[in-house]
Parts: sequence; structure tokens; C-alpha cells
Amino acid sequence: MTVSVTSNATIAQRAKAQEGLNADAPISSSTEALGNMSAEALASISANASRSTIRKHVRALRRALSGDVQASAALQAAQHLLTELDGARAIALYLENDGEISTRPLIEALWQQGVDVYLPVLHPFAEGHLLFIRYDKHSKMRDNLYGIPEPVMACHRLCPAYRLDAIITPLVAFDDSGNRLGMGGGFYDRTLSHLPDSTRVIGLAHDCQRLPALPVEAWDVPLPKIITPSKVFNFS
Repeated sequence: MTVSVTSNATIAQRAKAQEGLNADAPISSSTEALGNMSAEALASISANASRSTIRKHVRALRRALSGDVQASAALQAAQHLLTELDGARAIALYLENDGEISTRPLIEALWQQGVDVYLPVLHPFAEGHLLFIRYDKHSKMRDNLYGIPEPVMACHRLCPAYRLDAIITPLVAFDDSGNRLGMGGGFYDRTLSHLPDSTRVIGLAHDCQRLPALPVEAWDVPLPKIITPSKVFNFS
């Protein structure tokens, strides 16, 4: 497997043209902090750790990130993603929870560009599956079973997953082969396993969520691309 990595130094120049985001904002302090957290993650998790142990440790690491680091990470990730999502008109995102990178700056920028943004909703009839409902400033929201805000179900605002141009998926951890470890419910694995090749699928994570290798199960769906605040990883 070939892994292509694009750093902030390269993408910062591309991002200057993106509306609504300040590509000249200083990033050195947050990048350093995220790098230190990544080293801590590697040191605290053994090579044969269970999936539940990895989840526990990495979730604690990202929750420990300061507000300043989180804010900077959200802006840097948005810069990367605006480049990667060029031309996409229907994009599924998520609202951050449990220390995940915030997608709010990206959502605001996409709205300004006239892009339709969708959020995942727990399927009311098919347990373990997701639906995607269009999200805008006027959307009525409610907390789902896990306490995560999601749009109120409205059939006329629903978009089948196969019609989305891109899906940005959260994750708990990822490795150097593009394997993704989620929260354990399998929601995204089920969704991603039935998408056409034309759908852009991108994982979004803090740098401290990267590990050399993860324990993999048969149902896991690896990601072709993962973005962190400091890098874009292309797996092929």
C-alpha cells in the first residue's frame, strides 16, 4: 500500500483562496501541541492493545486538547477539506462530540459556497444504520440516543447515501494503512460498504488519533483518505 502525505506547508498556499477562512492564521503552537499528543498516544498504547483499550486511551487524549488547540485544529482541517471537496455539491458531515474536531468552520464555509450539507441521523427502523438529512441554519435539532444533536427527521430533506458527493466521517483512531476505528456501533462501516466508487470518503481526526497499526476486523472498511490538522493522508 502506498501512502501519500501532504503537509500544512503545501496546503496553506492553496487555502488562501478559500472564502471565509484565514489561511494566514498562526499554526505553529497548535501543530506542536498536536504532535506531542501524538507521541503520547504512541507511548501509552501497547502494540497488542484491544480495540476497547485503544478507544479509551485515544478518546481521553483528544478530550484533553485545550480549547485553543481545538479551535486551531478546526480551522486547519477546514482549509484542507475545502481543497479536497472542490466541486462537491452534496456533502455529509458530522457535529463534533467527545473531543472530535469541530466541523463548524467548514460547514459555515460550505454554506457560503451554496453547498448542501447533510448530517447523519440514526435510522428509526433499521437498527445500526444511518440516514442523511440536509442541515442548514434553520434546521430543527434534537439529541439522539447517544446525546448527539441531529436534524429532526424530514423525508423531503433526506439524501440517499449513494447520491452524496462526499462523506466526511469521524473516527476514534486510524493507522498507517488507512484503517479506521470508530466508536464500535458499526454505523459508518455499514454505510461505507455500499457506496459507489464516485463518492469521496474522507476521515477526519486529530493528529493524536494516529497509530502505526490497529487491530482489524472483517467488517471494517478502510478509508482512502484521512485528514488531520497537519496532514492529508492518501492511501492507495
